[in-house]
Amino acid sequence: MDLDIHDSETIQPAPSLNSTTPEEERMTTNTSQAAPIARAVGESNAAAIERHTAEVLKVSTRSRPSAVAGAIAGVIRDSGMAEVQSIGAGATNQAIKAVAIARSYLSEEGVDIVCTPSFIDVSIDDEERTAIRLLVERRA
Repeated sequence: MDLDIHDSETIQPAPSLNSTTPEEERMTTNTSQAAPIARAVGESNAAAIERHTAEVLKVSTRSRPSAVAGAIAGVIRDSGMAEVQSIGAGATNQAIKAVAIARSYLSEEGVDIVCTPSFIDVSIDDEERTAIRLLVERRA
């Protein structure tokens, strides 16, 4: 289930895309419209990347970092791994701040996390976009 993290206090499933929004705001679509393509950006061969079973959190420029951090912490508590996706500088800024805040939330419980950034191609409205993918996992 993809989650759409915005200014509201509750986390709700991502809405379908019915209005025009900036490109980075389009990242908040559901999986059927923004499914990752099975390769990393810049990868030379066409081999598929191993797909982790992490919860995908899509962040926009309007996302509140503390709300996203709470979602990251909750997913880490449940499954030990979360994937955060963003398109654009503003959205990526909010995502990075959220990971830092989530780390402080979880450290109070004795849990340490690490973040592995990468690029990922996503298809939005039949258009290929490059997103930042932050894989957040418990430190081994």
